[in-house]
Parts: sequence; structure tokens; C-alpha cells
Amino acid sequence: MNLLPKILAVDDKPENLLALRVILKGLEIELIEAASGNDALKATLHHNFALALLDIQMPGMDGFELAGILREEEKTANLPFIFISAVYTDNQNIFKGYEKGAFSFITKPFQPEILINKIKFFIDKHQQELSLIGLYRDLQNKNRELEFLNHELESFSYSVSHDLRAPLRRINAYATILKENNQDKLDDEANKIISVIRDNALKMDNLIESLLKLSQLGRKEIRKVEIDMNKLVARVMDEFKSENSNPHFNLHKQVLPAANGDVELLTQVFLNLVSNAVKYSGKKEKPDIEIGFTASDNQVIYYVKDNGAGFDMTYKNKLFGVFQRLHSTTDFEGIGIGLAIVQRIITRHGGRVWAEGEVNKGATFYFSLSS
Repeated sequence: MNLLPKILAVDDKPENLLALRVILKGLEIELIEAASGNDALKATLHHNFALALLDIQMPGMDGFELAGILREEEKTANLPFIFISAVYTDNQNIFKGYEKGAFSFITKPFQPEILINKIKFFIDKHQQELSLIGLYRDLQNKNRELEFLNHELESFSYSVSHDLRAPLRRINAYATILKENNQDKLDDEANKIISVIRDNALKMDNLIESLLKLSQLGRKEIRKVEIDMNKLVARVMDEFKSENSNPHFNLHKQVLPAANGDVELLTQVFLNLVSNAVKYSGKKEKPDIEIGFTASDNQVIYYVKDNGAGFDMTYKNKLFGVFQRLHSTTDFEGIGIGLAIVQRIITRHGGRVWAEGEVNKGATFYFSLSS
């Protein structure tokens, strides 16, 4: 149910309040009348007003005094009010009214349309403020829900990391013990089966590790700094070569411009893209990988290009999905999560990532970062 905005009218003369009642009868408002400053203050205890219309000349507490008290009270400190007076119409009193915090000053006699238009303005402003308050409360509720979900996700991640991976490691350990302690008793078929068990346990463990890494990316704080991309790529290549005993490929690298981003996360991006390029060009006689950049619309676009297996552009939208693969695991190993991690990182940087390719003619992966 939508409540009508409330307007407070304060005047010690009943005929003036009646006149206001007549002027404002066409507006969708609830008019609350007060015959004195004390009555007005009592009304503010029970109502939330969008606007107050204050007479100045009143016995006991005049309009200026009332305005001062309204400004001092927390509930009415920001309440807009308009002075209406037939006596205090000189510039000195008008200036005093604005000093007291009035949003407007109307002298009698006045055209009713002037007051009506001013009231409409403040009603619209009040309704906008209420909408903003509602949106702010909704946002607070969403934030609380998000905090709860993040807590649940952390609990789930802990459970996955410890409760699920522990049995897999035991499977692998016991399979290893079985093979080592019974090497002479097992035939080739039994040894093959044990190897399959160990391989699948390790694959499952790697899959869980990758899923955990993907889930953690959404919560990791991004710390942006200016990055020398040439040094970053050099570190990536050193790390890649140290982890691969025979990295068989030719590397072509342009001199890259600096970027603004998270060093750790962008290192992961290049590591995943280079690993991807090496893997899918590994069957070529002369695997070539190129790391470079282009500039478009004052934006730097980095890319990693290979001359490997490529892909059918019809399925380009599947490239960055979790567990989405465009090649058989018998042809190329992997669990289909590396590119999903790349997309998650680039998206959190406010950029975008995409790819172009052709079957058996290689692929190029591009990404941009927000400025």
C-alpha cells in the first residue's frame, strides 16, 4: 500500500490553515495541521513529513524559532520547509528565513500555483529519497545474503579440500603400496589396473584443486599496480620451462606495453594461455608460439598465438566454459578449466577475453584490460 506524502502546515490562524487546505486539495497528499510551534513539534514525533509550511508570526514560538528547533532535532534536521508570511516580507527577514534553513520564502498575497509547484517539487524529491532508501535497504539485504553465501562457499571449499581429497590421496597411497609390495606377484594386467586407479585418483585430485582455484578467484581481492608485462612474461616462461623438462617450441615475443592489473592473477593468465598453446601445438613438427599485442580504439589488446590444432569457430562460445573441451582427452590431456580461470580473471579486471582459430591451423587468444 502506497502512503500519501505528509505535509505539515503550521499557522496560528484557522482561516490561514483553511486557505491552505483549499489550495492543496487537488494534490495527493496528507495535510497535517498545527496551530502552534509546540503542536508542530508534537506532530513531528508521530509523523514523517515530506515538507513543512511555516507561518512566522505566531504567539509563544514564532516560525524562526520553530525552524531552529527542527534543524537541531535528528529526525527533522533535513526536513525541507517553506516560510509563508504576510508581515515579515522585507529583505532582512527573508534573508533570516534562508539563514534558518528555509528552502523557499513566499510572501502573501501569492499565486496558489506558485505554492503548488513548489510543493510538487518537494514531493517528487521526497519520493525519490524514499526510493533510494528502499534501494539502499535492498542492497544491504543483498550484501548480507552474499556474505552468507560466501561463508557457505568457504565452508564447502574447506570440505572439498579436506574431506573429499583425503580419500583420493589414500586411494593413491594404498594403490602405490599394493604395487610396490607385490611387484613380483602381480601380472601385467594387475599392474595396469593399479596404474589406472592411481592415474584417475590423481586426475580427480587435480580437478578438485582446479575447482577450488576457480571458486577462490571470485573472492580474491584484486590489487592493481602498473606492471611491466615483458618482465611478467619472462617470469612465466622461466616458470613454464622449469616445470617442463622438454618444452619443444619456438617463441616469438613482441615488446609489450605496460598494463594496470594484479600481478599474481595476470601471471596466471599468461601461464594458462602459454600452457594451452604449447599443449595444442605439441604435435606440430615446428611448434610456434607468439606473444604480442595490438592497439584498437586507444585500448591495448594482448594475445597468445599458436600454430597447433586450432578449433572450429562454430564452437567458440564453449571455449571458456568449465569442463568444456573441443578436443578429445585421448588427443590432448586436460580437465577443461584453464580457460575458464583466464576468463574469470580478465572479467574481474573489467576486461574481456575471446579467441579466433581454424582447425589444424592454430588459435589466437586475445584479452583486454580496463583502463
